[in-house]
Amino acid sequence: MIRFVSVPVILLISGVGISLNAQSASLASTMDVYVFPAKGQESSQQSQDEAACYDWAVDNAGVDPFDLSKQSEADQQQAQAEQEAAKGAGRGSGARGALGGAAAGALIGEIADDDAGEGAAWGAAVGAIHGRRQGRRAEAQAQQQATAQASQREQVTAEQLSNFKKAFSVCLEAKDYMVKY
Repeated sequence: MIRFVSVPVILLISGVGISLNAQSASLASTMDVYVFPAKGQESSQQSQDEAACYDWAVDNAGVDPFDLSKQSEADQQQAQAEQEAAKGAGRGSGARGALGGAAAGALIGEIADDDAGEGAAWGAAVGAIHGRRQGRRAEAQAQQQATAQASQREQVTAEQLSNFKKAFSVCLEAKDYMVKY
């Protein structure tokens, strides 16, 4: 029987497949929420119900998921800026330590009636090493703080999105849809 299928019929069947794939995504699917019309609701009715529940969830959860995605992008940019700033937290520490060490070494050398220049040189070397160590600690601490702040912002955003999805789901379930996210 397959021998009798004509080319136009095959094209028609494949054309139907293309038009089905070209349909736009639903509001729920853009948020990774899966909605099934448990009472056989039409797709146009489902779209209306999703829009109404979206508005209801925004009002009740106090957050719009599309605003959250914009906020998340801004948070990522801020985290990158904080990480870059943290890299510079220890810059110049060795030089500052060397200056302080040289001054202290010169003072000690002068007080001890030794060569102030030699004391300054020793003090500068010790101060530079100490300053670099402090700089590395300051940089590591700044990196940890920036990472913790970014993680906290991500957690808050995830919690807000979860609360929105709960509200959205409750509304759709009240309208006889099965919902999973």
